[in-house]
Amino acid sequence: MEYLVELDVFRGPLDLLLYLVKRNEVDIFDIPVAKITEQFLDYLRVLEMIDVERAGDFLVMAATLMEIKSKLLLPQDEVPGESHADPRLELVRQLVEYKNFKEASLVLEAQAERQLCRMPRQAAELAVAPNLSDQRLRHVELWDLVSAFGRLMRETLVLQPQQISVDQTPIHVYMESIMARLSQEGQLSLSSIFTLPHSRARLVGLFLALLELIKDCRVVAAQPEHFGEIWLRASDLNEPVRDG
Repeated sequence: MEYLVELDVFRGPLDLLLYLVKRNEVDIFDIPVAKITEQFLDYLRVLEMIDVERAGDFLVMAATLMEIKSKLLLPQDEVPGESHADPRLELVRQLVEYKNFKEASLVLEAQAERQLCRMPRQAAELAVAPNLSDQRLRHVELWDLVSAFGRLMRETLVLQPQQISVDQTPIHVYMESIMARLSQEGQLSLSSIFTLPHSRARLVGLFLALLELIKDCRVVAAQPEHFGEIWLRASDLNEPVRDG
């Protein structure tokens, strides 16, 4: 039986665009369209490989970015007394509005987590790799995982022309395999999840299984260094929140 996964983690093109603005440390009101468009298309190629149907909205945003880029490259007629509107204004308005809603949702999520932890159970000891125990871990976003997965696909050369094979492995089999390894080893790097054979269908299956585990709060991802290796561990839902 071929696996079929319904994931509600692709939050949309505005979320990716906001991530790129934040990662490049640029002013949201003065977006370098050419640079952002190129990076957006890189992510789009990975999304199309994972789920073509869900990439539709991202294609629309890519077309919008290309249109804005072309308008910025066109010479503006110097007509006295006439001002030309910045073609980025409507996109910036949508992005600012989305940013405000996202920040508000994060505040509500944090409040909900604090409410759940008012009467925590006794936490069990969690094995952590020695090289990460004293480091401050950076929060990993969905797009960090997509970027890392894209690099992995390029490094394993699975994007080159090859024979197409259908992976009929149920998604829960991949999920159980990942959880079993985390239970045995305590912590795994993202790249070590993708074991041989490196077929495109199998790698996509493992990646979707990992996203499902993260969505269900069964796995936690962390990144010690910006653009560095992403580390995974089984989550402890009963772990109390530490101050600071």
